[in-house]
Amino acid sequence: MKRLFSILAMAGLFVLSTNTVSAKANAIVSNLSTTVATATIMLQDEAMDESTKGFTQVLKEQFIQGGAGFMGIVLLCLILGLAVAIERIIYLNMASTNTTKLKQQVEDALASGGIEAAKEVCRNTKGPVASIYYQGLDRAGESIESAEKAVVAYGGVQMGQLEKNVSWLSLFIAIAPMLGFMGTVIGMIQAFQKISAVGNLSASLIAGDIQVALLTTVFGLITAIILQIFYNYIIAKIDSIVNDMEDSSISLIDMLVDHKK
Repeated sequence: MKRLFSILAMAGLFVLSTNTVSAKANAIVSNLSTTVATATIMLQDEAMDESTKGFTQVLKEQFIQGGAGFMGIVLLCLILGLAVAIERIIYLNMASTNTTKLKQQVEDALASGGIEAAKEVCRNTKGPVASIYYQGLDRAGESIESAEKAVVAYGGVQMGQLEKNVSWLSLFIAIAPMLGFMGTVIGMIQAFQKISAVGNLSASLIAGDIQVALLTTVFGLITAIILQIFYNYIIAKIDSIVNDMEDSSISLIDMLVDHKK
């Protein structure tokens, strides 16, 4: 009988201890689940914050991380290049002329009022084509050859005016990626110096230097791409105006020959 009571007591203690352990295990699992859920929510919030950032804000943060040294020089190249590009675009748009309309007006003025009337039309018209017309008409009283030489000479002057400062734009296009690559090389040198000083290759040790190095290259290439687009547009615009100048020069000589007859 005593043995039976002993067995029952031991069984009761075992059941009680099992329930206690089970309760503690459930509490630990519950707390772990709560922690994981909280961490998941925090990560989701951070991801949402990153996704809601605008392109300008992200670009600004990356620019600041790249360092003020080379990034400032690259930014200066971008600002100066854009200033030159905008100035050239405005000048070239103002220099564009409806050559067909101008040619007809000069031809009508020659037929009705002579050389002086045609020169007045050219004075009242902006652009290199009108200036070339004026120079040719101004020498038309001497001879056709003199008018042709004046047109060719003044055409070269106008081409120089059209291409003014474009070489600076091409310089900025070449310098910007070079500065980016230089920043990359310097950043890699600093990273290897840290590895040599510590004697241990650690990703966290050199990650910052490598990031700065790559950011300078990225922004240098972005600057060159932006300026290259403007450069190609300006060159195409200059070629269009130069073609109009050449066609107009030929038309002017033909008109003067017909007027002399």
